[in-house]
Amino acid sequence: MTEKKAKGDFGEQRAQAYLRSCGYEILTVNWRHKHVEADIIMKDGDILVFVEVKTRSSLRYGYPEESVNYAKQKNLVRLANVYLAKYGHEGEIRFDIVSIISEDEVLIEHIKDAFWHY
Repeated sequence: MTEKKAKGDFGEQRAQAYLRSCGYEILTVNWRHKHVEADIIMKDGDILVFVEVKTRSSLRYGYPEESVNYAKQKNLVRLANVYLAKYGHEGEIRFDIVSIISEDEVLIEHIKDAFWHY
């Protein structure tokens, strides 16, 4: 396993534990369609939430959430549309980011409504 993959897996596991502790219902993790993946799909009450998890070991290259650029957002929205077509959902949807910095201690920030669908 590469260092990058190990860091990503660590971050996703920490994000899942954090979100569960906050009362969210995780429906699935690492849901893929073609080349795009949703790290976590969960429910916040009646809201279906697609979560992108970003982990960095330092701030040397900026905050983790800054790497969720327009292209990544667009891909996640497309992925959400495929998921909705397959499984359905009549209510609201939301796109969140969980930002994890694992330097000396692990810092987790949950950014709700990180971006809007187009």
